[in-house]
Amino acid sequence: MVIGVITYTYRTNLVWQGSTGAGYRHYARRHTAVAPPAAEMELSADPHFRGDPGLTNPEQLVVMAASSCQLLSFLAVAAQAGIDVVGYTDSAEGVLSNKHPRRLERIALAPVIRVIPGTDHERVRALIDKAHDGCFITNSLTGTVTITATVLDA
Repeated sequence: MVIGVITYTYRTNLVWQGSTGAGYRHYARRHTAVAPPAAEMELSADPHFRGDPGLTNPEQLVVMAASSCQLLSFLAVAAQAGIDVVGYTDSAEGVLSNKHPRRLERIALAPVIRVIPGTDHERVRALIDKAHDGCFITNSLTGTVTITATVLDA
């Protein structure tokens, strides 16, 4: 039996004020965004595009979303498989190309996953791939997302 398609909606609010009247070099890139009920956050353009280096930029948010989605997908499949994961860190990196159209060409995730001693590390690696296949965010991107995971006993 085929079940109908289910959709989920995600809303955010963004506010910018300023003037572009003086040209590209002079308008403010700082703006605020909120994904209710979370707290509002200040954002800016990447410093390469005249943004504030002290603020998070949209490209970082995409990389962070891919990293977070992989974590959550992995924890779900690990829990379903009875694998006890006790720690997970990731140092993710995205690369933006100046090719047309501009896009994040690749995102590299490098999770370090800590499991209880005696856990089959190869099984954990298989679950990493399964989680990657089920990650909503990376499935929505056109660039390549790679995962180089390290599995350690806690």
